[in-house]
Amino acid sequence: MKTARIMTLAVLIVGSGLVLQVARAQQPGIKRTDLQRHDLSVPGREVVQVRVDFAPGAAFPKHRHPGEEIINVLEGSLEYEVEGKPPVTLKAGDVLFIPAGTIHAAKNVGSGNAAELATYVLEKGKPPLELIK
Repeated sequence: MKTARIMTLAVLIVGSGLVLQVARAQQPGIKRTDLQRHDLSVPGREVVQVRVDFAPGAAFPKHRHPGEEIINVLEGSLEYEVEGKPPVTLKAGDVLFIPAGTIHAAKNVGSGNAAELATYVLEKGKPPLELIK
């Protein structure tokens, strides 16, 4: 009985830490919509797809992921700063690959809304996002 309570408490603590991390990842003018999440045939890996909407002028600060990110810009103009490369501005239909663990940021540089489809190939069980201070 005592072991079950300890396990329940541990699950609640870990779960609230993940919720807190996701809450911190929400930035003003940014809306992240989870679309799908599936295990891959590669052990210990999963794929996650998220639509990210940016209000005009909205920016997502420097962050990294424990896996690769494949970006497809759906609408508007987004400027990406990827560690070790010059900034690049992409428009609807453009794509970008970000290697695992690479620090990057994104900003809507257009006059209207912008959106991207982000596909992540992640280590299963790890937080999907780490903000960089």
